Amino acid sequence: MDLRFTPAQERFRADARAWLTDRLEGRFAKVRGRGGPGEEHELFDERWEWEQELGREGWIGLGWPAAYGGRGATLVEQVIFYEEYARAGGPGRVGIVGEGLLGPTIVHFGTEAQRQRFLPPILRGTELWCQGYSEPNAGSDLANVQTRAERDGDEWVLHGQKVWTSLAQWAHWIFVLARTNRDAPKHKGISYLLVPMDQPGIEIRPIVQITGHSEFNETFFDGARTAAENVVGEVDGGWRVAMGTLAFERGASTLGQQLAFENELRAVTDVARENGSARDPVVRQRLADAWITLRVMRYHALRTLPILERGGVTRETSIHKLFWAGFHRSLGELAADVLGAGATAGADERAQRLVRLFLWSRADTIYGGSNQIQRNVIGEQVLGLAKEPR
Repeated sequence: MDLRFTPAQERFRADARAWLTDRLEGRFAKVRGRGGPGEEHELFDERWEWEQELGREGWIGLGWPAAYGGRGATLVEQVIFYEEYARAGGPGRVGIVGEGLLGPTIVHFGTEAQRQRFLPPILRGTELWCQGYSEPNAGSDLANVQTRAERDGDEWVLHGQKVWTSLAQWAHWIFVLARTNRDAPKHKGISYLLVPMDQPGIEIRPIVQITGHSEFNETFFDGARTAAENVVGEVDGGWRVAMGTLAFERGASTLGQQLAFENELRAVTDVARENGSARDPVVRQRLADAWITLRVMRYHALRTLPILERGGVTRETSIHKLFWAGFHRSLGELAADVLGAGATAGADERAQRLVRLFLWSRADTIYGGSNQIQRNVIGEQVLGLAKEPR
């Protein structure tokens, strides 16, 4: 396929680059490159202000239909923006769960009233969301959720626990997979509920990570309530909606993610040159291999864009998740090896960030679908191997 961009697409790129450069070298220079994975605690209020600046200028919801406040941008244009965002050092997005997951879900599965209520605050960057999927006994086996919701007049009442709830301590709302029919088969009887966070009956307990920070949380529901109309899709039909949300999670932002990886590799390479480790032929070969892998990853992502455009969680998305997760974990290991003694206490800020890269990237092969689960999908759906015994 032709991997070049058209003149119109390059003009869109130039507009995005000019705007990002203007803002991130000016008023918002302080947040440039801050608050990425493993560092979501950094400058949160300032990054929330940045989120609202994106909203004011129409850079949130690029791919959403114009009828709901988006730009109706093509998938390629969205990819271009995410690439330029990473290239410019755009900070970690505090509204990514709302824009990337909940918003598209409401557009595709929600009612008109839900679209009118929940989409505008996401587009303005004023209302933040978190995701209530995983539980202690329902991670990769998501259909095993035990959090329950029972109807009480005009409300749903929730009891149960979620875990690994990213950014819950800052979120205004959470979308929750809850069992609303305990007599139904495993993948049935689950509903997709929108629940306000600021209420009695919700407790958030931070999980201290190996990095020393707490982007993740445990979230407990003990009589928390939400309005009866805050069900997305059909009651007891939430599994289909939940799978739709997962499909949106692996969309256009993946190429921007790779540009962020490239920035990290550049930092590792700079340190290797400065401390002399680049003269080691083994280190030099590992740096070259990382550069080559990033090029392969980019071309693979570009050639699978038509599949992403059709939507859905496919075997290709599993291949891509397995690919980038393994690469990024290896990049973290390379960073630690290049730093050597620089990885110990007292290192400068750049070295500390590379240490956090090493620590955070240990989780890449677990969250978003573990490597073992991705291999099962590839083995069964791509290679036609026998299904794993249940």
